[in-house]
Amino acid sequence: MATPETPAETATRLAIERTRLAYERTLMAWIRTATALISFGFTVYKFFEFEAGKNLPAATGRLLSPRYFALIMIGTGLVALLLSTIEHRRNIRALAVEPGTTHVSVAGVLAAMIAVMGLLAFVAALFRG
Repeated sequence: MATPETPAETATRLAIERTRLAYERTLMAWIRTATALISFGFTVYKFFEFEAGKNLPAATGRLLSPRYFALIMIGTGLVALLLSTIEHRRNIRALAVEPGTTHVSVAGVLAAMIAVMGLLAFVAALFRG
């Protein structure tokens, strides 16, 4: 027979759950930022690839080509995603010292999926240049 929780135990359990959900929201915000960086970088790359196909005279004297700018944007998004995922895992692991607080992180799964798509975009921009 389970013993009922005291109000203090209930408050502690709910506080831990709120903290876990805050960690999830923070990772989701980083995923949104990384996705924006990756997609903007790949869009820049594809736009200038399309423009280059029109056989217009190339602008010379650029400090940074659109391809390298796109690679920097995609790479920045991937690094941000990696660092935020590491931080999220560290926080969740520290929170898991309380019994019954282990959950599968949906945000972590989504971060992995976005990372794979970002890596594909990075490789496409790197080797098709």
